[in-house]
Amino acid sequence: MKTPLFYSICVMAAFHGAGVSGQSVRDAVIARGNLVCGSHTGRVGFGAQDASGNWQGFDVGFCRALAAAVLGDPAAVVFEALGTQDRFTALRAGDVDVLARSTTWTFQRDVAEELTFLGTSYYDGQGFLIRRALGISSALELDEAVICVEADTTSALNLEDYFRANAMTYTAVHVETSRQAVERYLAGDCNAYSTDISALASGRAGFAEAGDHVILPEVISKEPLGPVVRHDDDNWADIVRWTLFALIAAEELGVTSANVEELQASSTNPEVSRLLGREGGFGELLGLDNHWAARAIASVGNYGELFAGTIGDQTPIGLSRGLNAQWTQGGLLYSPPFR
Repeated sequence: MKTPLFYSICVMAAFHGAGVSGQSVRDAVIARGNLVCGSHTGRVGFGAQDASGNWQGFDVGFCRALAAAVLGDPAAVVFEALGTQDRFTALRAGDVDVLARSTTWTFQRDVAEELTFLGTSYYDGQGFLIRRALGISSALELDEAVICVEADTTSALNLEDYFRANAMTYTAVHVETSRQAVERYLAGDCNAYSTDISALASGRAGFAEAGDHVILPEVISKEPLGPVVRHDDDNWADIVRWTLFALIAAEELGVTSANVEELQASSTNPEVSRLLGREGGFGELLGLDNHWAARAIASVGNYGELFAGTIGDQTPIGLSRGLNAQWTQGGLLYSPPFR
């Protein structure tokens, strides 16, 4: 696919707000020539560096799609590893342009923290990982257990609520990162590890004897995860939000990394034509060129391709689509229409 590069990205449109420096984030990213993405400290399948130092994963793929949309180059991303304690501080300070690292959308964070959540890229829930040898089949059998959990997170709050609601007690082993939680769990410092089920699956995939550990069936919370930006730039929020929706809509509409060029040239489906920039002028409304979404899809595939290649049931992470299936297939995944 012939992709317009930097010169065609300079289509100007009205936007509402500015970054922390007074310059819009979109303009700062274009002037800098790269996107700074707040990522994980190391969550295999979602955001981690491989043996060669290359960033890989589901959330990493989203950032590459965003860079392709804005800059025409999915490789034009600088990844900043951020922990649960410093992720919001870094975002508010302008150290990163977007946060894409399994962050739960909550009222407190959206309103009091003055952050803007831009949709759900992964519908998750909190669970428990235990050793199969314990012979436990339900979280209701964890009364008086010692549980590893990351401090100052929704996971810690959910854990407290769950045990209180079920008249059980537990001892928390608080850690700063998911890596520390896994280390303490494997060292036998806790009977169970509790966090988002996606993180449990990611951690277990790296165990020498992954089959010796099971995720209990209870899901004790709702954890809608997705990209986050600051409260100060509506145009940038629109760009990030609709890049996510472009990947979701592409799967529903049958647009893939393999056929996007063909469909961009010849599709007779009006919504596909609008999505891929043949009509509608939607890119111009964002301050981009009209092929922004086509570039995003070409770079990482549609949502289903990205999911399957990074965390799906044929990967070591082994996650089924579940709630993250398209709404037409019994899931919650849904993009507003491109019209």
